[in-house]
Amino acid sequence: MRVLAIDYGRSKVGLAVSDPTGTISQPLSVVPAGRALEEVGRLVKELGVGLIVIGLPVNMNGTEGKMASEVREFADRLKGVVGDIDIVFWDERLTSFEAEELLKQAGLNWKKSKKKVDKIAASLILKSFLEKKGASCR
Repeated sequence: MRVLAIDYGRSKVGLAVSDPTGTISQPLSVVPAGRALEEVGRLVKELGVGLIVIGLPVNMNGTEGKMASEVREFADRLKGVVGDIDIVFWDERLTSFEAEELLKQAGLNWKKSKKKVDKIAASLILKSFLEKKGASCR
């Protein structure tokens, strides 16, 4: 079963998807936040997604702030689009920072990497999820 990961942001949403076996994570796209629900709904149908993982921005001390509330609200709206597909939250602490570091190491300048950070962050969220929970996704 394919798993779709979402790195939610107020202006942009990064998306990543697993292979059909739920083993490998790959960055997919970055979409404007205003089109995210529609795009995720399309991808769920087109790719046969069976589970959605949404990065939950947890503070370093483990508490949830305003952005975590926005992510939960987005997930509630998404549930109306994807129906009975399970949506789970996954701690996304430092994934955007890690994505920026990976892109820097790859030699991309800030302008080019800025466009890719969100989908790389989504891929890192998915990779972490698959490593910890992958066996139960298959």
